Order: sequence, then structure tokens, then C-alpha cells
Amino acid sequence: MNERLLQLSDRISDELRELEHAARRAQEGWYRFKQSSDELYLDGVALNLHSFYGGLERLFELIATAVDGSLPQGANWHQILLEKMAKEFPGIRPAVISESTREALDEYRGFRHMVRHVYTFRFDVSKLQGLIEKVPKVFAQVQLELQAFVTFLKQYAISDDI
Repeated sequence: MNERLLQLSDRISDELRELEHAARRAQEGWYRFKQSSDELYLDGVALNLHSFYGGLERLFELIATAVDGSLPQGANWHQILLEKMAKEFPGIRPAVISESTREALDEYRGFRHMVRHVYTFRFDVSKLQGLIEKVPKVFAQVQLELQAFVTFLKQYAISDDI
């Protein structure tokens, strides 16, 4: 039995709960902004969307390290990592996420980069709105795909084929 893969599957399951919490907090902040027009709520929305993608990227880093055996390098490693998760590696693992999920997550990756490099009071409210409106569907798809990957990990951990 491969304990490393079982630990990774448990970590993914645990992290999915945290991601759901971040997505809900972002939505709640948006709701409060819409109710009050208080732009300070947008800071919380941005921070929670940042956390949402950041948590996913940490999982992708763990998968790349534990299963694939390496992390991408270079200035655009964040983008390459996301692309890598949408690819199957025959004999090693299936794609972790679908291409459509990768495309959706790329918007959150780009936004996360912006949160790190732009003053929060300069955010484009319409951009935030688009991300907030999509987050329930994107999270539901990510959750489904990561749960399928957890099943894959558990099966291989027991069979010891990896």
C-alpha cells in the first residue's frame, strides 16, 4: 500500500472543504457589497477569491510533486502547472481537471496575480462580479473532478501500481 498517495488523497479531500469555505465567503462579501454599496466588502471578496485559487494551486503543486515527480520551472510556472493538471500522463495518472475547468481556473489564476500586484481599491468591479457569478459552477466542477482524482489515488495506493 502506498501511504504517500493515501495522504495526498486525504489532503485533497480536506482542502476541498476549505476551498468551499473561501468560495462561500467571497459570495457572502459580494452579497453584502450589493446590499450596502460599501466597497470595503470588495477587499474581502478579492482576498477570498485569491484564497480559492491559491488553495487549488497548492493542491496542484502537491500532485505535481507527489505523483508527477516535479514542479514546473520558469517565470510562468503557475500557468504551466495549471496546464499540466489538465493533461493525462499515460501510465502515471489521468488528467486531474478537464480542459474546460482549466480554462475557467485560468481566470482565477490571473485574478490572483492581480490581487498580489494591484491596490485593492483599483479592482474592476465588473471583473469581480464575473468571477463571483461563475464561482459556484467552477467550484462544483473542480470538486467533482478532484473527487474523481481522489478515487484514482486511493485505487492506485491500494494496488501499489504507482
